[in-house]
Amino acid sequence: MTDGTSEMTSLERTALYKSLGNPLRRRILDYLGRHGEANSTVLARELGESSGTTSYHLRKLAEQRLIEEIPEKSGGRERWWRALPFRHTTPDPATMTPEEYRAAAELAHLKIEFDTALYHRAHREYRGPEGWAQIQRHGTWLTREELLDFMREYHALLGRYDRPREEALDGARPVMMRFYAVPEPVGEWNGEPTGP
Repeated sequence: MTDGTSEMTSLERTALYKSLGNPLRRRILDYLGRHGEANSTVLARELGESSGTTSYHLRKLAEQRLIEEIPEKSGGRERWWRALPFRHTTPDPATMTPEEYRAAAELAHLKIEFDTALYHRAHREYRGPEGWAQIQRHGTWLTREELLDFMREYHALLGRYDRPREEALDGARPVMMRFYAVPEPVGEWNGEPTGP
């Protein structure tokens, strides 16, 4: 799985952000991620939509290479779909067009709402250091290069444990992980400068 950022144009990224911000498309991707595969009829039944609507959104997701048809299961008018592995890093906002920036910002707000709910759920479901829900907070002093090295190692660690559903070990469950890092504001801390 590669990060598709460098190969995408601003127009393609804008379409991606708008697509990922569409509530029904997000629900379709979530369903495929949890269940592995579905057709428009299954999705219509499970998501409370018409099969024409789910079929339209499935085609749009396929155009963006977020899902693919399963040829061995598809036949005639019945098409089965599965999610594709995908990772995307949003580029520097200063390099975005205004439309791309608006679409990325709208998607970011949706993600923040989802992640805030996930954070609260992790606290509710925490059962100690050996449980399924884990919460960690940490702070340290790093240079920018050390932070970037940490991020590369973090991505390598995720890659080591990242596997498709069909290769998951017995007893595996889908696990959502979030990470962010932000430096303290520029200024002084205990009389010492903290800015660059």
